Amino acid sequence: MSIRAGVREHKIGRDKFHHKWDNSLAPVVEVDPGDVVHFDTEEVTAGQLKKGDPASKLGALDFDRLYPLGGPVYVRGAEPGDALEVEIIELKPGWHLTAGTKLYLPVFVPGALFSAGDCHAAQGDGEVCVTGIECPMTFALRFGVVKGGSPRPWSYHFVTPAAPLQPRSDAAGYHSVGALGPDLMENARNAVRYTIDWLAADHGLSREDAYILCSLAGDLRISQIVDQPNWGVSFYLPLSVFS
Repeated sequence: MSIRAGVREHKIGRDKFHHKWDNSLAPVVEVDPGDVVHFDTEEVTAGQLKKGDPASKLGALDFDRLYPLGGPVYVRGAEPGDALEVEIIELKPGWHLTAGTKLYLPVFVPGALFSAGDCHAAQGDGEVCVTGIECPMTFALRFGVVKGGSPRPWSYHFVTPAAPLQPRSDAAGYHSVGALGPDLMENARNAVRYTIDWLAADHGLSREDAYILCSLAGDLRISQIVDQPNWGVSFYLPLSVFS
């Protein structure tokens, strides 16, 4: 997507960040609807981990420094009851919310006070062990306001451009495991557990590595909620991860 001529552009660097969602924080930039903000965000540990660090360093992380978020951005004219439109102009690298996508968020405070961060280069739907491929990210967002258009509280919606969501994953097909029972959450856990069993037995992965792979590349899907009382959840792992 391109930035229209005459549009005001702003920049939020890695020196303008915070670590908590807090609407009492002062905005670092104020924009008008239609303006574009360029973000440059650090990975989830805010630089505490470097390439080649041993896994033992994970146990020494300062959790108060996790999740550096760029912002907040104050969007003039955004009021409670409105929807904040966030259009992704540029994203390096990209997953479902890719360039061209428009995200609509409910506005709860004047100016919306939008922040962004915790970017992933890859992540399966479900992020089953809170593990994605954490990475720094540069991205540009265009902001708009839909007056009176707030989604239902604590919900959001987005519109994607016309393109397959995961063309690489589709290339070699999927290994899918289903789990049935009266509890959707337990079914989701079992579908992941059974996939870990398969990865350990057929591909020689340790259960810990298999669990992480499931979080990075696998997708949880509700397969059916019609056969009461036993609902179905499936876990899809793309076979392309082995190529």
